[in-house]
Amino acid sequence: MKRKVVKLKVKKKGQKPIQFKEGALRAQLGAKKGEKIPAGKMEAAKSGELGSLAKKRALFKENVLIGKK
Repeated sequence: MKRKVVKLKVKKKGQKPIQFKEGALRAQLGAKKGEKIPAGKMEAAKSGELGSLAKKRALFKENVLIGKK
């Protein structure tokens, strides 16, 4: 199933927009749509236990999409 590619506008001049596949991390971790991703699965993805692509997606979600609190 193809995922929708989303573009985020960047605030700094000269940077390219950020592109990512919406819902790809959720599908890779096997979480149901409409529910939160379980903390255990998210930690496993961040540590790299579920593969390098899942690690990249989890860190992207944490740092870019959610940001610092």
